Amino acid sequence: MSKRLIDGNDFTNMVNRGADCLQRHAEHVNALNVFPVPDGDTGTNMNLTMTAGRQELLSKPSASIARASEVLSKGLLMGARGNSGVILSQLFRGFARGAATLEQMNSVQFADALQHGVNMAYKAVVKPVEGTILTVAKEAARHAIQSARRVRDVVELMREVHAKAKEALDRTPELLPVLKQVGVVDSGGQGLVYIYEGFVAALEGAPDAGTASYATAPSVPTVRAAGGVPAAAAPSGPVTAQSRLETGAIEFLYDMEFFINRQLGGGAGRRFDETAFKAALAKDGDSIVVIADDEIIKVHVHSRKPGDVLNLALPYGELSDIHILNMRDQHRELLHDGTVFIEGAPDDSTAMPSIAPDEQHLAEALPELLSGAPAMSEPPAVVHELAPYGIIAVAIGEGISDIFLDNNVDVVLSGGQSMNPSTEDFVQAMEALPAEHIYLLPNNGNIILTAQQAAELSERRVTVIPTKTIPQGLAALLAFKDHESPERNASFMKQAAEQVQSGQVTRAVRDSVIDGLQIREGDCIGIREKQIVVAHQELLEACKSLLDQMIGEGGELVTVLTGEESDPAVTAQLTAWIEASHPEVELEVHSGDQPLYPYLFAVE
Repeated sequence: MSKRLIDGNDFTNMVNRGADCLQRHAEHVNALNVFPVPDGDTGTNMNLTMTAGRQELLSKPSASIARASEVLSKGLLMGARGNSGVILSQLFRGFARGAATLEQMNSVQFADALQHGVNMAYKAVVKPVEGTILTVAKEAARHAIQSARRVRDVVELMREVHAKAKEALDRTPELLPVLKQVGVVDSGGQGLVYIYEGFVAALEGAPDAGTASYATAPSVPTVRAAGGVPAAAAPSGPVTAQSRLETGAIEFLYDMEFFINRQLGGGAGRRFDETAFKAALAKDGDSIVVIADDEIIKVHVHSRKPGDVLNLALPYGELSDIHILNMRDQHRELLHDGTVFIEGAPDDSTAMPSIAPDEQHLAEALPELLSGAPAMSEPPAVVHELAPYGIIAVAIGEGISDIFLDNNVDVVLSGGQSMNPSTEDFVQAMEALPAEHIYLLPNNGNIILTAQQAAELSERRVTVIPTKTIPQGLAALLAFKDHESPERNASFMKQAAEQVQSGQVTRAVRDSVIDGLQIREGDCIGIREKQIVVAHQELLEACKSLLDQMIGEGGELVTVLTGEESDPAVTAQLTAWIEASHPEVELEVHSGDQPLYPYLFAVE
């Protein structure tokens, strides 16, 4: 089969097959994680990211390559998880930029779009590292640019792109010494190769093309709000600290979301001033998100005057998918039954029925909304001020979550085993938090890019403190002062995070040799910052050896966080050993309940 042009339908089929191929091999990608730890999750994060993009694309099909690639880009952007997921989203975000004016795409344009993706991905990473997914994407795109001068068949070009990507993947150990040392290729690069493999299969018309079925994405990460109320079964969105809020304090009570179709109604050709539109919404609203392109404007706002909002939107086009919820009604019901309100949850029985354009009651409701009927008139004014600061932290384990919540954190995002919060999880948490300035503590090096991407999308003032471990997050949190300026707080928190030593103990999931250290499957391994420095058959001995190294570098306070797989007898022996061997340090032991890591250590 050959194709000189591909359109949006072809691209959708490519994405569908690419997502399928990645999903089938996600565990293999996870297994390529350099460290032999049980929560290597590159494959999981890329799979969840790609699944989010595919679901968005399949829900909004288009024969236009420009429209299809833009829809995919938005889905990937909001669904991105972990560094690998963020980089993947940026690759296709750049691709969409390259395809922005095209209904169909030839081989030269396809190659150019791939290069746009590489450029955007490199810009998204502060310190790009060669020998990773970035290198694989770059080499494949560069080869595509060169090959497109002679190859007019997009199918053949994609075969060459895939082959070059595999070749670049095979060379990643030569560029990144740690990969060569462990004897694996880069996991993110392998994930991208699987996606490209699916692209080739789709373009070649392999027998199972178009028959893909994908598993439902795992449940949304648990979110805990101040007050310690878990929401493990939450179907969507973050849980807010609603139980501590007065119903009357909900000033902008109507939660509104709708689309403006600029091609229909009176909006065709009318200039849309996004800044002015947001300013008009802000007069009687907050939590404003406006995403605009040439065809569609998506609007989300909490408003006191829903009729005014709809009147403001009408000049720009036809309104559709209108949803209006009364948050005071929801909150009153929450207080009545003691449950936690999950904003936008589809099965929330307390929610005001959604108003959809194809329902009869929309025709009846809109005249009242737009005419300012008494039922939708402005409620009594309520004095409401945003808190100066809000803090969102990522953690795994009930104990660790409780420690964060007891120390000024407002919302804890918890991903669970091998699952990081997505960009959308962060965005929703920020929208739900009534604070002027928000700090994000990712507490995991693999989540920092996601947090930064979410911060860029938010309408709030957001500062990401790039904490890579739970101990760094706790140190940063304790350095926060509510009377200081945002800039000084950011400085204090970053400095505190840099001064704490982080250690963790887990069990190896495979044989490995790292920096000359022989590791056997099942060994207890001690990790100091990002480096495995201890391997021992006995859990207690691994903990002792790791702590000896950490305390030897200097420290006055040792904090031990016990996990789900910790042993009370080992904990007692370890405590006694620390007190006897290092009497100069102060010791604190807390129940963290974290999975996979029996012990986490902080030395300050």
